[in-house]
Amino acid sequence: QVQLVETGGGLVQPGGSLRLSCAASESFSRVYHMGWYRQVPGKQRELVAFISTDGRMNYADFVEGRFTISRNNAISTVYLQMNSLKPEDTAVYYCNAFPELWAWGRGTQVTVSS
Repeated sequence: QVQLVETGGGLVQPGGSLRLSCAASESFSRVYHMGWYRQVPGKQRELVAFISTDGRMNYADFVEGRFTISRNNAISTVYLQMNSLKPEDTAVYYCNAFPELWAWGRGTQVTVSS
């Protein structure tokens, strides 16, 4: 069972940026598509973006060109660069395979507020 550790969240003002990282305990190499998801209390977890095994990137409509997902297979890490953050981006962010396959990690809290 792959374990996932998300880091990089924090408190940022609207318009600010954060870079999230997700490290996997085992190599996900080129086998899995990888995704970033987010969840707000009381709502279902939703997909933010995923990156395919060959590096193609896909984003939810609400991203609107503000985020970039990337992966480094050599160190089994996936990233989410988030720019132009909005208050509505406030959530706990998680990574997992796409579609989700492993147990969820603890996530990393992103709070966008002035």
